[in-house]
Amino acid sequence: MPGKNHDLELLCQNAVEVIDRKELELRLAQSGRESKPLRIKAGFDPSSPDIHLGHTVLLRKLRQFQDLGHKVIFIIGDYTAMIGDPTGQTKTRPALSNEEVEKNAKTYQEQAFKILDKNPSKIEIIRNSDWLSKPEMFRILLGNLGRMATVAQILERDDFEKRMEQDQPVTISEFLYPLIQGYDSVQVRADIELGGTDQKFNLLMGRDLQRAWNQKPQVVMTLPLLVGLDGKQKMSKSLGNAIGVMDSAKDMFGKAMSIPDSLMESYYRLLLPLEESAINNILNKIKEEPRNAKHDLARRIVEQFHSVAAAQVEVEEWDRVYSKREAPSQPDLLKTGESSIGLADAIKRAGAANTTSDAFRLIQQGGVTVDGVKITDPKHLLIPTKQPLVRAGKKKYFKLIPSK
Repeated sequence: MPGKNHDLELLCQNAVEVIDRKELELRLAQSGRESKPLRIKAGFDPSSPDIHLGHTVLLRKLRQFQDLGHKVIFIIGDYTAMIGDPTGQTKTRPALSNEEVEKNAKTYQEQAFKILDKNPSKIEIIRNSDWLSKPEMFRILLGNLGRMATVAQILERDDFEKRMEQDQPVTISEFLYPLIQGYDSVQVRADIELGGTDQKFNLLMGRDLQRAWNQKPQVVMTLPLLVGLDGKQKMSKSLGNAIGVMDSAKDMFGKAMSIPDSLMESYYRLLLPLEESAINNILNKIKEEPRNAKHDLARRIVEQFHSVAAAQVEVEEWDRVYSKREAPSQPDLLKTGESSIGLADAIKRAGAANTTSDAFRLIQQGGVTVDGVKITDPKHLLIPTKQPLVRAGKKKYFKLIPSK
């Protein structure tokens, strides 16, 4: 049976920093002796409606704490979302309306429960507007929080420094953001707070504020930022390099298969609930059979967010299209009300080319077939009622059909 050391190792697995690990060990031991769950804080500003696999790195760590008997304090930053976290931003985030925040908050919660245990004994969902919107908050901000940090401390943040060097403004609300986020830790009396490596400044501010309010400072745990499909920047919907947790099984599998080989180890480590011994076996597989390893990774990811059956369908479909070079069983559909449409135009509309010029080049270079026949004339007409099957490039198939 796993013991205390196993629990500590599991919780620290994949963490970049634990400040500090000894304190975490002591708190876990005290929690066990007193049968009192630790309060594990994580804040999520609903600044967009979707979460992606990058967010799930943090959610999986929260789930590990839940599975060991601790309680997640899931803070929906409905108030701070209207300010906008400046972390990693090259300019001020656009302000969100109350309606946008409410809509995003609802979807965030639904998607997070794909990973988190929603048993009330394992999670407490709180909105930080419950305390930040109160009239006395202005007094607290000026009289207490405003004295907790100096201007020099805040300006040490790399993102602020870079923006000022580039003559990009930093608003007063952004300047105060770390203090406001840190005050959340005071309000919920957090024992531990989790965040990405880019959140370290804000997490440490929570420790400082807890000390000022005569609370035991929270343990801070930072986790890696998942690199996106481009293999360069952190995963982000706005950068177009993300796999969304609400993506279809087909899109999820296809996107996972598109990642650079160099990302496979981090994806296995950060996205899958695997023991270190299993990881070691997978590392050998990545080295010796990278194609099969990526196939396995994509399958496992789809299984988690859809089902084993859905993953198997995508495995078979992928093999059909990319190994056997056969047409997919269910190609994308392009609907039109026109009696005919030019091939280049259809390829652009189907998203297989960014521009009509790109579509022309693809066709002229012999990269397009219609019903299995190579077509090199960009003006070739397609008749929707005949439902032609078009292959554009190596991976894109679509069937043109009438809209009525």
